[in-house]
Amino acid sequence: MDNQSLIYLICSITFVATTLAHNNTWESDSYWQLRAQGARKRNMEAYNHNPFNVTNHINHHARMIFEDVMGLNSTRRKMMLSKKHIGLCTFYNPIDACWRCRPNWAQNRKRLAKCALGFGKGTIGGMVGRGYVVTDPSDDDLVNPKPGTLRHAVIQPEPLWIIFSKPMTIRLSQELIMTSHKTIDGRGANHVVIEGGAGITIQYVENIIIHGIKIRNIVPGSGGLIRDSIDHFGLRTESDGDAISIFGSHHIWIDHVSFSRCADGLIDVVEGSTAITISNCHMTDHDKVFLFGASNDQSDDRKMQVTVAYTHFGRGLVQRMPRCRYGFFHLVNNDYTHWVMYAIGGSQNPTIISQGNRFLPPPDPRVKEVTHREQPESAWDSGTWKSYQDYLLDGATFTESGNSIWYHPQEDQLINPIVHGRFAPQLTQFSGPLKCITNLPC
Repeated sequence: MDNQSLIYLICSITFVATTLAHNNTWESDSYWQLRAQGARKRNMEAYNHNPFNVTNHINHHARMIFEDVMGLNSTRRKMMLSKKHIGLCTFYNPIDACWRCRPNWAQNRKRLAKCALGFGKGTIGGMVGRGYVVTDPSDDDLVNPKPGTLRHAVIQPEPLWIIFSKPMTIRLSQELIMTSHKTIDGRGANHVVIEGGAGITIQYVENIIIHGIKIRNIVPGSGGLIRDSIDHFGLRTESDGDAISIFGSHHIWIDHVSFSRCADGLIDVVEGSTAITISNCHMTDHDKVFLFGASNDQSDDRKMQVTVAYTHFGRGLVQRMPRCRYGFFHLVNNDYTHWVMYAIGGSQNPTIISQGNRFLPPPDPRVKEVTHREQPESAWDSGTWKSYQDYLLDGATFTESGNSIWYHPQEDQLINPIVHGRFAPQLTQFSGPLKCITNLPC
């Protein structure tokens, strides 16, 4: 082949590739716009018009369980294991009380789907579907994922309860895009780690449970052609490097997951996502932890409702635990033992209800304040920031703003009593993935 022919061939291939990429980008944009329209309607339907009913419900169950567990004659606190193993299974919060101390958890994994509380209550993941066992940690083919891989599992059209055959570390080549009605359940494998690659994207879907895994050292993905369902793949732009990105979705529950050292956020909740609970998680070694609402221009975030409960914000954290825009955020019985700048931030008139948390500030006297407003001169009096039964240690302060809300005229009652923040270490004692052995309580 002469040089002129070779140049012609190269130009022809380049033209075809560019045309295909352009057409695919247009098709992908159209596809995701249609998905967004349907998701927005469903998210509006998932919005709870009486959020204090939700906060009261989780507080009531937490107090009931905690008082029972701490009682001298409690039968719940001490559940003997099998005759061949002498020991105790202890729980302190109502989510764990729902399933943890049952030795048949492996035979009855789907009981977990009945245990969500807070705004994510009712999230059942893949409860009505079959089980899917991940046997292969590879992630080599993004358009035609290999059966037995996590990517192949999460794009299936039907509800699935996804478990793992063995301990494994999964390096995602690009973002893992999930379809609706899935549970990722790491129990039993006891060391399922997503590490060193891209993170998980939950976009325009519903009914997702992620439980019992570790996510760390996540980096941005370069994008490219990625399959997001059995019948569609398309061109994706670069991913941000979040551990989990929740985008325009509802009924999402993240429980007993540990997070650390990601390029961007640990969990981002954006684009009008709602009905979300983050519970029993463990956060370490990271700058910007949670972002709830990414844009001042996204008015759909006014319907955002998120519960963060029984979570330990540990060593090496800097800020955003969470950082909130618009929306209603219930932070209850969490243990904040480290921050460098601040713990809870916000703007755009959020409602932030802090109840029964423990705040242990850094030694630096300049950062004893728990809260941070984006525009202090105007925002101290905008939105609602309330602290109730929090435990403020070593000079920590929580500056409240907004009208009093502890009296709820719709129910003609006071906000329910809760477990005091001084007990947050017990309530978060088992945060992060648990070591679960078949036929023994976790």
